[in-house]
Amino acid sequence: MSRLKVLPANIANRIAAGEVVQRPASVVKELLENAVDAGATQITVVVTDAGRTLIQVIDNGSGMSPADAVLCFERHATSKISTAEDLEAIASYGFRGEALPSIAAVAEVTLRTRRPQDETATQVVVADGGSTKTSSVAGPAGSNFAVRNLFYNTPARRKFLKSDNVELRHIIDEFTRIALTRPELGFSLSSNGRDIFVLKPAKSLKFRILDLLGPGVVADIVDLSAETTVIKVTGFIGKPESARKALGNQFFFVNGRYFRSPYLHKAVMKAYGEFIPEGLTPSYFIWLEADPHTIDVNISPTKNEVKFEEDGVIFQILYACVKETLGRNSFGGGIDFDAAQEVQMPTLGKHFDETHGPVTAPMPALDPDYDPFASMPNTGFDNTAKGGQPWEEGMPSPARTEADALTIRGKYIITPSVSGLMAVNIRRANERIIYERSLNALSLNSHVSQQALFPVPVQVGAGARLLFEEHAAELAALGFDITPFGTDTVVVNGVPEGCSCEAGKVRQMVQDMVLILSDGTSGLKDTVHASVAAKFATLGSVNAEVPSSPAQARNLLDALFACENSELTPSGRKIIGIIGIEEIDKKLQ
Repeated sequence: MSRLKVLPANIANRIAAGEVVQRPASVVKELLENAVDAGATQITVVVTDAGRTLIQVIDNGSGMSPADAVLCFERHATSKISTAEDLEAIASYGFRGEALPSIAAVAEVTLRTRRPQDETATQVVVADGGSTKTSSVAGPAGSNFAVRNLFYNTPARRKFLKSDNVELRHIIDEFTRIALTRPELGFSLSSNGRDIFVLKPAKSLKFRILDLLGPGVVADIVDLSAETTVIKVTGFIGKPESARKALGNQFFFVNGRYFRSPYLHKAVMKAYGEFIPEGLTPSYFIWLEADPHTIDVNISPTKNEVKFEEDGVIFQILYACVKETLGRNSFGGGIDFDAAQEVQMPTLGKHFDETHGPVTAPMPALDPDYDPFASMPNTGFDNTAKGGQPWEEGMPSPARTEADALTIRGKYIITPSVSGLMAVNIRRANERIIYERSLNALSLNSHVSQQALFPVPVQVGAGARLLFEEHAAELAALGFDITPFGTDTVVVNGVPEGCSCEAGKVRQMVQDMVLILSDGTSGLKDTVHASVAAKFATLGSVNAEVPSSPAQARNLLDALFACENSELTPSGRKIIGIIGIEEIDKKLQ
């Protein structure tokens, strides 16, 4: 007897839905693409509970006939292709006919649609894995899809959804990608009754970037343009100085379709080369136009990957285009030798000496009685440390007086110890201090914050703003006083004790925090706390104030030696080094 059997349609559809509908953002993407394909000029997206309860997409496009309104929920029902050859020249977003049946397999869907020439609209309600109810209703021209109770019949899939803020960020990402491809269209997005984006048709792509990502991004990009027989390249790339540790604002589009390409990303990064330090990534918005016959967009169910017929050639074209743009905008800091030749040193007139007297070289004032070692302290400290406990032989001893600690070039504190001179790496010392304070603050839910004299607004984007809402409790425990403002901005009112309140450093710190918060660290509570504390310690050490006086240096040493481990950073790097008396003697022989 055969062990194989054909699955019922309702089960098969749910399996297929897993390829297309991975989370609420997948539904938003598919419905937005359908609205654009329908010729809409205004598209509205409404979500409730980050799409779990409701995803509604309303457009003023061509609408559907009563028959098509029912047929669109059948698998592989599509108007985009009819022959195998059509797959070789796809110009629309959707073409497989999988999106709507996949969505209907895992949610309750209501469609209300009308063509301009029809008097009434058609309403189709799909539920229970495929059963439909059809009726005639009043409604405007276009289509209105309402997707309710996503994954209601697949609770395991619903269980694996992230928090509302995380899922909403994914929705914002998909919305942003579609809105960038069609600057001439109007878009809006609201969540739980609050507007996130209200985008009017933009005059140009740069204005659409401005509306979506803010003036900070637009101020840091330059035009990119090149045209060959193989492909046309247009768009914008970020200035090298605006490159960030966090991935974000990296976009590739081909023939109006967003796609991901680690391969072409390498071409961009190779072109930046020496312009940016290792570990940083620039922003870029790159549009490619090519013959549809040379592109395969049918390699992924989610349609976010493409394959080029001549990908090696396109790699080289893109690399050369980005490299040329960087050079043309003088980001390399090259020398203009023609201009240098024009610079002439001033010469003194022949009567200068007669008028002003002879020119003589300045002579430094000397004090023959000055002894630089007269003020050096005696190195014979008592061998005791915190808590009155004796220090082991060879261990460093903290400074005792203001004169003991000297700061060298803002990098090291040098202070006498029992066995010679002790050198303390300031940045690593701050990292250890902030790590232990952060760990304690997270464990006890306590914090010490210093208020900024003037609140610092930082535009972070709509998605990143949600990160600060989601992690508000942890940030407060660490000593950050940050308030979300508007749809894409946060206001920093206070920072942890020891961090700089200078506006420029605060803005840089917030950008770095976006990277930390977007990591999505999960696990046991203590592990999470240690991981978060270590990341914020690294961030805080970069932004910490450098001691500018012996007293401040002594305070830093006192805080370091109060730590449980004063010799190593959380990642195991040495904080303290001892220069022995014998080594000093050798240097002076």
